[in-house]
Parts: sequence; structure tokens; C-alpha cells
Amino acid sequence: METTQSNGRRIVIIIGLLLALGLPFLHLGDLGKTYSGLGPLLGGEILWWVLFVAILLYVLFVEREALSSIGFRRPGVLDIVLGIVAAIVAVFGIGFLFSVVLPALHLNMAQKIGNLFLAPLWFRFLLVTRAAFVEETAFRGYGFERLTELTGSKMLAGLVTFGLFTFAHYSGGGLGQVIIAAWGGLVLTVLYVWRRNLWANIICHWLIDGAGFILVPMMSAHHP
Repeated sequence: METTQSNGRRIVIIIGLLLALGLPFLHLGDLGKTYSGLGPLLGGEILWWVLFVAILLYVLFVEREALSSIGFRRPGVLDIVLGIVAAIVAVFGIGFLFSVVLPALHLNMAQKIGNLFLAPLWFRFLLVTRAAFVEETAFRGYGFERLTELTGSKMLAGLVTFGLFTFAHYSGGGLGQVIIAAWGGLVLTVLYVWRRNLWANIICHWLIDGAGFILVPMMSAHHP
């Protein structure tokens, strides 16, 4: 009986991992734009939020686990502070990559980023919020926690989710975006493995992307 339950649990986890770590590679943004009827902005976001809700429902009603099992635990003051500090570290690192590393590799992301800067503020706010909630829940929360349970190795779970998170960004911006995502993903993975608190990661991720897609365009508008 114990073996049957154990095998059943493994199957449930594998299905959940295919959901959380597989669907982000299926061009959800493009599918939403094409088939949702919500237009190019909201349409590109809707299926990502569907994935977020699907993961939560899967944990609650299929696995019959609490959301704390994927890192949704009440954050302490230290979690919040470390989330903010990690975001600052990530932003400075990304600044170095943009100013030194990407030019040295002859990688130009100006057009891609410039197009996002021209998007309405409400959309950029939505984009940053979606990325923080959905990506952290899929990769760090569900992905890391269930891979750790499945393999018994935090190291392996961290490496796998870090790698998948990094390469999931290739279709959105090529090699340059992968390099940026790798640095951000490293900071976010270390933060989660250390604190195991998804709210700390969501705060960190939001601040990282918010600096790039909200703060920088606002500063650029005031200093042409």
C-alpha cells in the first residue's frame, strides 16, 4: 500500500511539473494574442495568468496540499528585507551586463526594450506583476519544491529550475535576454533556496523588472 501511494504521489508530481515547467515553453503569449480575442496587450498576458491559477488549483485540489507547500508562507521582516536587497544586487548586475557584457558580445537589445518602453504604463505594470507572480510560482515555488521532493536533492532542483527559467527567456529576446535572465535567475534561485519564501521572491522579482520597465522609462522621459 505504501509503495502504491508513493508511486501515485510521484505521478501527480510529474504531471504538475509538466504543467508548471512545460507550459511556459509553449509560447503562451503568442497563443493568447492569437486566440483570446483580447488584443495584443491583454491577449499576451491572459494565458500566463491562467497558468498561475491552474498551478494553485492543482496544488489545492489535485495534490490536496496547502499553498505553503510551494512557498506561499507569511513573510517575516527579514524575508522582505532580503527580497529588497537581492533585487538591488540583481539590478546592479543587470546594469553591468547591459553596459559592458552585452556590447562586448555585440548583442543589442535596444529595439526590443525600446518597444516595451513605449507601451502604456498600465501594461508595463501588469507585465511586471505577471512575471513576478507567475514565473516565481512556476519555477521557484512549484518547480523547486516538487523537484526537491521527487529527487531528494535541493541542488539538483535548483540547477534544473534555474536552467529552465533561463532558457525560457530565449524566445523573448534571444541570447542577450538569456544572459540577463541567467543573472536574475541566479539571484532569485539563491534567495529561494535560502529563505523558501515565495513572497520574498515575488517582491524581489517585481522590483527587478519594475526597475527596468517602469522606473527607467520614467527617468528617460524626464531626461531626454
